[in-house]
Amino acid sequence: MSLFDSFNINTSGLALERLKLDTISTNIANVNTTRGENGEPYRKKTVLFSESLKNSENNLRSNSINNNETKSYGVRVTGIEESQSEFDQVYNPGHPDSDENGYISMPNVNMSDEMIDLMKTVRTYEANTAAFESSKNIMKRALEISKD
Repeated sequence: MSLFDSFNINTSGLALERLKLDTISTNIANVNTTRGENGEPYRKKTVLFSESLKNSENNLRSNSINNNETKSYGVRVTGIEESQSEFDQVYNPGHPDSDENGYISMPNVNMSDEMIDLMKTVRTYEANTAAFESSKNIMKRALEISKD
């Protein structure tokens, strides 16, 4: 394991949580958008991610033929998905986007779910920040020890 792997892992987590915060903010901002570029109401977006795995050579000599092993190097974004759940129908005959029966299709964004996701994402961001600070303090302490 490299000396800076913990920094890279925490940095990837921070970048992911930042993108999730941006996506949640976009969902909240468009909670009342009844018509987008495609003519449909806004669809909720969700960030997809997976573990970032890399093959690395094991520097320790062993009796095994293959010294390569797969290690985790944090997370990586694999895409942003639009929810395909149904739109809510709200009766509002005076709205310009209402149909012939007076109903409009509202975005499939639930404010309660977005607020829960927002709080969870902020807490995860804070945890990554704390882990990064701990790694930094460990590194600083190791450098101080090596000076003596």
